[in-house]
Amino acid sequence: MNAATDSTPVLASEPAEEAEPPERFDAVLIEESGDWSAFPARESSIARIAAVIATYPPCAHLRGREANVVLADDTLVRSLNRAYRGKDAATNVLSFPFAPLPGSEEIGPLGDVILAQETVVKEAAEQGIPSAHHFQHLVVHGLLHLIGFDHETDAEAAAMEQLETRILAELGVPDPYASMQSD
Repeated sequence: MNAATDSTPVLASEPAEEAEPPERFDAVLIEESGDWSAFPARESSIARIAAVIATYPPCAHLRGREANVVLADDTLVRSLNRAYRGKDAATNVLSFPFAPLPGSEEIGPLGDVILAQETVVKEAAEQGIPSAHHFQHLVVHGLLHLIGFDHETDAEAAAMEQLETRILAELGVPDPYASMQSD
């Protein structure tokens, strides 16, 4: 039967964004404070990072979940670091996993990753690397903390660094730990 005589309705194809499977991992950008204008592709960069992270088996449970990436300044990050970690200093990135209320079965977001603009730029300059690469590394690092990776022991640090390096390579970012390994 040809299409002209077939009585079955033909459905228009949906736009690619609506046809995307619901199993993706989303990282939502929230610009809180600081001058992040030196990072013009920040939203698409964060979306790409989330997409790459979700392809790795240890991160498969992220599909269908969401995390916030909050861009802040050193003042805000310092106050959060002081309040929640007892450290009165800015740091490059903080991760705050979502904790559901006791007895709640709500899945909710994974949590928040918060970056300090001045510290990110300063560290990149000190390391002689592009600020955009350091930004991407810290977003990956923070998101991995949200899903349970840590670096409290040498074994944990090695596993986390290896996964970070693989994810960053897929993003076109050189191994941030390479210079440390040659020292």
